Amino acid sequence: MIPQIQNMTSLEKRFDVSIAGEINLDLILYGLAEVIPVEREILATDFRCTLGGSSSIVAHNLASLGVSVGFTTRLGKDEFGRIALERMAESGADLSEVVYAEDSTSTGVTVLLHHGVKRRILTYPGTMSGMSRADLNFDYLASARHFHLSSLFLQKALAPDLPALFRDLKQAGLTISLDTNDDPENEWGGVLNEVLPYVDLLLPNADEVRRIARRDTVEEALLALSSRVPCIAAKCGPAGALLQTGGKLTRIPPIQVTPIDTIGAGDSFDAGFLYGYARGADPLDCATAGNITGALSTLRPGGTEAFRDAAFRDSFLHQHNFPFAIREQDCTIVP
Repeated sequence: MIPQIQNMTSLEKRFDVSIAGEINLDLILYGLAEVIPVEREILATDFRCTLGGSSSIVAHNLASLGVSVGFTTRLGKDEFGRIALERMAESGADLSEVVYAEDSTSTGVTVLLHHGVKRRILTYPGTMSGMSRADLNFDYLASARHFHLSSLFLQKALAPDLPALFRDLKQAGLTISLDTNDDPENEWGGVLNEVLPYVDLLLPNADEVRRIARRDTVEEALLALSSRVPCIAAKCGPAGALLQTGGKLTRIPPIQVTPIDTIGAGDSFDAGFLYGYARGADPLDCATAGNITGALSTLRPGGTEAFRDAAFRDSFLHQHNFPFAIREQDCTIVP
């Protein structure tokens, strides 16, 4: 049985979703050859500076859709942090529990080099790896129906406390989702096995789920993990998604688009899925919504730009039969 969130009054639960995680800027250079010589000035054909960080992309896009989101992060006292926070504030997410590093550590940054369908991802973690449980207001996180964590392997300081944090959030009545994202060290260990028993919804991509389960195929990986996690949605890019609920595997067909930029598409899928899941919707509808919001993301540079254009966003959702109706003021979802 898939865990469903109990009905809470607005006085009991302040947010639909709370998120604690990294925020940074993505600096994206386009039109670069895959082989880049050293000691040469290489010219890109285009450049974008967008809100980055998987946690912040999920939070931004969820809030842009009208979901009430409480977002906690740790910033440096620098220009990159200021710009990133301004971008996040535009979405409507609550930022009242943002904290700043007391030392000179600067806000993280990711430089993405586009080589056609492939890309290089270069990240300076900065403050994102320094956020600890001491930076988190537990009552704030627990004042939501659902808690989401992205970028498990980048949360270096927070990782040792995550099993206890997840346990405490579950005891407070929240459901929990996890998108591990990539493990830069390619070990897929650490606290992952300790936190999985608390996870209600796992949101990996096809490669990540194979590495998490240490299986050769996505289908084998999903089946192996299904005894530990009630609901798993594996993002398969242009092939759509696979939804594992208990022993049942369902293929969710993709939305056909011509992508401009796939940065943040997986995080945008998470936002669409969580849009429904945090209100107790059927996982099949949630996965369908995730495919739509993931596809939407690819039509603008970076992971949030398509969601910042409200007219374009809403038109796309309507055109592709987004499975939930959005009422602007209270974000009531009608299946």
